[in-house]
Amino acid sequence: MKTDNKPTLDISVVVPLYNEAESLPELEAWIARVMKANGFSYEVIFVDDGSTDDSWQVIRGLQRKNRAVRGVSFRRNYGKSPALNTGFGLTRGNVVITMDADLQDSPDEIPELYRMITVEGYDMVSGWKQKRYDPLSKTIPTKLFNATARKVSGIRNLHDFNCGLKAYRSEVVKHIEIYGDMHRYIPYLAKNAGFGKIGEKVVHHQARKYGVSKFGLDRFVNGYLDLVTLWFTSKFGAKPMHFFGLLGSLMFALGFVSAVVVGAMKLYRMWHGMTYALVTDSPYFYLALTLMILGSQFFLAGFIGELVTRNAVGRNHYEIAEILTDDEE
Repeated sequence: MKTDNKPTLDISVVVPLYNEAESLPELEAWIARVMKANGFSYEVIFVDDGSTDDSWQVIRGLQRKNRAVRGVSFRRNYGKSPALNTGFGLTRGNVVITMDADLQDSPDEIPELYRMITVEGYDMVSGWKQKRYDPLSKTIPTKLFNATARKVSGIRNLHDFNCGLKAYRSEVVKHIEIYGDMHRYIPYLAKNAGFGKIGEKVVHHQARKYGVSKFGLDRFVNGYLDLVTLWFTSKFGAKPMHFFGLLGSLMFALGFVSAVVVGAMKLYRMWHGMTYALVTDSPYFYLALTLMILGSQFFLAGFIGELVTRNAVGRNHYEIAEILTDDEE
């Protein structure tokens, strides 16, 4: 969901949530205090991801007391990425801040995040919870996950890709699409969209005050698979033949050469009167045949991928930063 809302406010705060009714009043009051103290014009967009508690009723009550509060309610639970994508489409702020609803992210970080975007010129600033109040079962996999994400994405300066507290220029959130579970890789998505000035800020991490975490260890497995998908689509999404065609050609060539060697060895033994076995008795013949078949299938997969890409609606969609015309002086 994307709209053409023009920035009319200083800050938009997007808060995805699921069953966080207890923490919402405290979070909204905290954000309001920070905004008032710094003189920011703002809005808070709560995206209720199909909560089964009273979260939506609480949001309605907060909106009646504070007109800066806006809300979206999903009919069922879709996940954090759809919630963020929907919230981004509704933002009207020059700077967009995202944070979790569980009070583990501090709104006191907002002024400095805003300054880094507007003064230092970052496209995006990601929080780094350097000191975490999480068990080892969560912190150790998180470190491994972030190390892998840094290596694959090439964004070496980020320590915490999945931190919910981030800041963006409005243009960034209007030019990226978050789907599935890709919220973990928003910095990578931003980089692929041409927004390369990505910074990091050490932020305060607070222990959870209400409720329990909604995420299990399966997110690390899914996160790895999503990272592979994102890497592949960013490298070969518009040119699948460069991957499948090359891999298929190499496999076919290796299989073909192996089959020739097996046949040549039999002919050599026949020519010199040596005992020989049938080609089909050799396991290497079947390995060679398997490589040739797989190579052909990979090549055809790349060819079909090219046909699909050629007819895709967005095949010539490019992110344009600026256009100069002869009307400009």
